[in-house]
Amino acid sequence: MDIRKVKKLIEILEESGLAEIEIREGEESVRISRHVRPGAATPAAVTGMETPAAAAVVPAAAPAEAAPSGHPVTAPMVGTFYRSPAPGSPAFVEVGKRVEVGETLCVIEAMKIMNQIQTDKAGVVKSILVENGQPVEFGQPLIIIE
Repeated sequence: MDIRKVKKLIEILEESGLAEIEIREGEESVRISRHVRPGAATPAAVTGMETPAAAAVVPAAAPAEAAPSGHPVTAPMVGTFYRSPAPGSPAFVEVGKRVEVGETLCVIEAMKIMNQIQTDKAGVVKSILVENGQPVEFGQPLIIIE
């Protein structure tokens, strides 16, 4: 298998956020994994051929910013954050809007399923911390309610 193909696979893995990818061409196979095991020397395991050391680099987390005051509504899952139910539709909430318990604040798409995220606290939306269409992580603050 050509090293250019392996490098392209690594790029696809990094861009997509997938944890692992395996490709077979005839009798050759390549598996690239981003799993980090305690005590493991590298976060990527490649079988079937050698790859450059740069392929094993995992992006570092951004430095933590000061947490805004108020009640954070956090992501209950990994996915893509959307402020409205459909493209072109008005956003569920805007900064300054009063919300009640159980009201839908946003949607997180995970595995092609749209999951409505509801507030667990009544109050006023103080800030929206995530841009529309951005990926979110489990536990990441999305919206602050005051």
